[in-house]
Amino acid sequence: MRRLLLILGLIVLPAVTAVAADWGQIRPAVTTQSDIRLRYGAPSSETAQKIEGYDTLQWLYDGAKAPTGMNKMIVDFGLLTPSGYRKDLVRTFRLEPKPDVFNRKLVVDGWGPPSRVGKENDLEFFLYETGLLVYFRKDDDNEVVAMIFTPPQKLPPLSGTPPQR
Repeated sequence: MRRLLLILGLIVLPAVTAVAADWGQIRPAVTTQSDIRLRYGAPSSETAQKIEGYDTLQWLYDGAKAPTGMNKMIVDFGLLTPSGYRKDLVRTFRLEPKPDVFNRKLVVDGWGPPSRVGKENDLEFFLYETGLLVYFRKDDDNEVVAMIFTPPQKLPPLSGTPPQR
């Protein structure tokens, strides 16, 4: 699943009017490395990666450096845009909240009803066209275990179901 998100993030973004889901003043395809450093400081660690021939960077904020209420925040940089590759743009970021910080009701209140609901490896998830993927804890399906933010993604119609507006 993580590899799929990385590949989706590197695909050239079509000219869309949709706005990416955001949190903590981070918006994929808009926020830069310098914006993140100004807001959150230096990361706990940095990892350089090469994805599909592009140099990318991942910043990890954990422990005392994680944002309030989070166990961990992982920010991936490097995005192919219509104007070319931008290694300083946020491609995706992942939040792993502490217990009882986010629940199903807070997610729906904050981001609205999901575009899709599904299940992956016994974890229920909400998927939003605005680029948000939320996983709920297996033993407590109201508690959020991870939130992954990406640029907006146009979802294909459900098979056997007419497209919804």
